[in-house]
Amino acid sequence: MPWSFRRPRTGPPALDDPAPSRPQPQPTSNGRPHSSAQPTSNGRRPAAGAPGAPPPDRYKWVVLTNTTLGMMRATIDTSIMLIALPDIFRGIGIDPLKPANSFFLLWMILGFMVVTSVLVVSLGRLGDMYGRVKMYNLGFAVYTFFSLVLTVTWMHGTAAAIWLVVFRLFQGVGAAFLIANSSAILTDAFPAGQRGMALGVNQIAGISGTFIGLVLGGVLAPIEWRLIFLVSVPIGLAGTIWAYTRLHEVPRRVNARLDWVGNVTFSLGLVALMVAITYGIRPYGASTMGWASPLVDGCFAAAAALLAAFAYVETKVPAPMFRLQLFRFRAFTAGSLSSLLSAMGGGGVMFMLIIWLQGIWLPLHGFSFASTPLWAGIYMMPLTGGFLLAGPISGVLSDRFGSRPFASGGMLAAAASFGLLELLPIDFPYWVFALLLLMNGLAMGAFAAPNRAGVMNSLPPQHRGVGSGMNSTFQNSAQVLSIGIFFTLMIVGLSSSLPAAVYHGLVSHGVPAPAAQRAAHLPPVSTLFAAFLGYNPVQHLVGPSVLAHLPAASRATLTGRGFFPSLISAPFKDGLHEAFDFAVAACLVAAGASWLRGGKYVYREAGGQPPASPDEESPQVEAVPDPAQR
Repeated sequence: MPWSFRRPRTGPPALDDPAPSRPQPQPTSNGRPHSSAQPTSNGRRPAAGAPGAPPPDRYKWVVLTNTTLGMMRATIDTSIMLIALPDIFRGIGIDPLKPANSFFLLWMILGFMVVTSVLVVSLGRLGDMYGRVKMYNLGFAVYTFFSLVLTVTWMHGTAAAIWLVVFRLFQGVGAAFLIANSSAILTDAFPAGQRGMALGVNQIAGISGTFIGLVLGGVLAPIEWRLIFLVSVPIGLAGTIWAYTRLHEVPRRVNARLDWVGNVTFSLGLVALMVAITYGIRPYGASTMGWASPLVDGCFAAAAALLAAFAYVETKVPAPMFRLQLFRFRAFTAGSLSSLLSAMGGGGVMFMLIIWLQGIWLPLHGFSFASTPLWAGIYMMPLTGGFLLAGPISGVLSDRFGSRPFASGGMLAAAASFGLLELLPIDFPYWVFALLLLMNGLAMGAFAAPNRAGVMNSLPPQHRGVGSGMNSTFQNSAQVLSIGIFFTLMIVGLSSSLPAAVYHGLVSHGVPAPAAQRAAHLPPVSTLFAAFLGYNPVQHLVGPSVLAHLPAASRATLTGRGFFPSLISAPFKDGLHEAFDFAVAACLVAAGASWLRGGKYVYREAGGQPPASPDEESPQVEAVPDPAQR
């Protein structure tokens, strides 16, 4: 569709959705419609909560605190499982490194993210249709209920693993309700001049929850692995009651039917894509990865067909789930694209940094393998500190100066931080590593809040739920894709030199050649997961029966804290360089995409609503579709 770069005369491009079912402004005594900032004919402003009235000033802070609690809670549980996995598998009596159990390992790690990626658009659309607060409240209740169900797991073995995977997916459904509607509820509650600050606090709390979960899981799981689920229950009960009693709907809804065909084709297509990615990093036959397996190829083909059918359906149905017309807004398109690219650049980096710390750096500095999951979370806290510092500040500044300079600058700084991390030696001085983590956190925080504010400000009020869901889908799906890409790059780097290093290292310490040869040809992903889960990788590679027949000195050396890190350092560095190169490229492209959003832009209703606050600027020149081409 051709673009014309000019200021619209009567407001932004109209979308073809049915009009919102809200009362129209009534004329005042002078015959002109009154706005929310004007008194009515009796000299009084509209009552709080009435159509056309702004929410009470204190109400917006209730919204901010409750939605921030919901977002942080959802994202804490995204990562709390990562650190707790060794204790969970020990508790239910399963070895996650056996090939037959790799399904449970992958889906406990990624299943939650897959569900939230698939459902956020649909649930955002339901919020637009039936009420965002209703859907958000339902999410709080669903999430709390399934946290309790996960806590009461009483089974062992495969049955317990299946129980945890299935109800972890249902827990993800509750999280998707929260994620899909929180940004839209905040945007409804705050005037345009304060949305950057509000969305910044909410967004950064959510991102920080990912890193808080690492530490919390490391503290609670060794005590009792069920505590990682139980800790959410009292918080969830309080948050659910609070949300039901204090939050209220803004009287603006879309009269439309649910697009069932679009929902089904999109959900199945995205699930097929996520399954292909997760199984692509598993070994297949004699190959170190499964990208050539029939299952992965079939899932990719099914995903392509289903998503193509979805795109066709969305152009034909009267009320589509995926609002393709929203891409007419340049700020929405640029913000969503940069969200996707930033998630692809940074989503898998956390896994690489954790493996770097757990598998190499922490053991070299005296930490036992079993204690590395907790300490890896603690040593990554500078990253969280950067998010917490930069997010709210950049959000406030973007309210005044627009999103583009902060979002684009944040991505450029993130690319620089990844490049500097690539220059570090494997056994680095921690203070340098911590400064680079802080720099990366500041950069990502400076991007996240202004970018989300820019996206939400560009949306018509009746489409904020689905627009927020679309943006979250791009971000969450890209994180899963990023994990697949980063693990693939790492495995490719390890495959070229790890087998020879393992063979010669084991033989030189007395391991029989056949056993060393067998260990050298184990898939590199098994070694990575062993380090990631806090297991001693050499015990996994060689096995206890072989170690038992070795001299005590050799056995102590092989299972000590220095042998495996020194063995894997050079191959790991090769793979790490490939991963950081990809992260740098993705962040640079994201910076360019973000810059294309244009100047500061806030959607206004046709007819020209007045600014929501005295400091709010008028929309800048914005790319809008040429009316003649509609």
